[in-house]
Amino acid sequence: MIATIVETKELLQTIAASLVAGVGVTASFSLLIYALTRFADMRRDERPLLAAAAGSLAGVSLAVTVAAIVLGIVVMVSE
Repeated sequence: MIATIVETKELLQTIAASLVAGVGVTASFSLLIYALTRFADMRRDERPLLAAAAGSLAGVSLAVTVAAIVLGIVVMVSE
């Protein structure tokens, strides 16, 4: 019998999941910062409709970022 030293399939799945999670959370947080900046600019320029749209985008981005962080913590502490 040949012993398995490295489970290649599981290793590749772990690499893919960490890459997607890392890029996804970073992109979501970057979008949050961009939307908050646009929100502040649009409010200062007295453009309420665009400010509301940017605020909504910021809210969605914040929710996605927090959800990804919570999901990561749940996965780490579960068996």
